[in-house]
Amino acid sequence: MKIAIIGYSGSGKSTLAQKLAEQYDIPVLFLDTVKFLPNWIERDTEECRFITWKFMKNESWVIDGNYNDFFEKERLEQADKIIFLDFPRRICIYRAIKRYFKNRNKTRESMAEGCIEKIDLEFIWWILHEGRTKEKHNHYKNIEKEFKDKVVILKRPKDVELFLKKII
Repeated sequence: MKIAIIGYSGSGKSTLAQKLAEQYDIPVLFLDTVKFLPNWIERDTEECRFITWKFMKNESWVIDGNYNDFFEKERLEQADKIIFLDFPRRICIYRAIKRYFKNRNKTRESMAEGCIEKIDLEFIWWILHEGRTKEKHNHYKNIEKEFKDKVVILKRPKDVELFLKKII
């Protein structure tokens, strides 16, 4: 089983990835752990691509994240299931703020070691605007069309709950 999870920042991609990895007893890769080194330093793109490519050689996997440069097309082609968390802005910003207070002064499991949980105006702007440009919206629509037979679109937390109940 290969599962790709995509969606907006703060929608719960990492949480869902962890649950699915545990349910199916398969390895999980959080692409944020690939992208960043300690203290939020960005890793070299070629190194990120190598790490992702190597992980994709596993027989089964869950990969959480949107990074186009990290073999997105190949990830989506290989995936048996693509889960798109298409949550509204208000839910994503609420969850990001809640996550910050839950993990303040810590590094969460789905983040690179040494990347202390943070929330700043740049990230808020990303959640509310930059991460939801017309270009990004169209990109997701193209994924939905190209992979329509294996895309599952979840638009609210209740949809995720129902989806998880169906597979258990």
